[in-house]
Amino acid sequence: MATITSTMAGNLWKVLKNVGDTVEAGEEVAILESMKMEIPIEAESAGVVKQVQKNEGEFVNEGDVLFEIE
Repeated sequence: MATITSTMAGNLWKVLKNVGDTVEAGEEVAILESMKMEIPIEAESAGVVKQVQKNEGEFVNEGDVLFEIE
């Protein structure tokens, strides 16, 4: 099982994938907002979203797990 983690601290502005969705490597799965900038979070590998760990609007730290991919 792979994970997708936050690349920096910020607010999880938008979750683009839900449980059961298929993702491709390089596909955007979420958008962080930090210092008034939008930072896309991309999947590093292809798979199916098994679990979404954080909700829109939550503050996340660098390295926090956002998604579990199977």
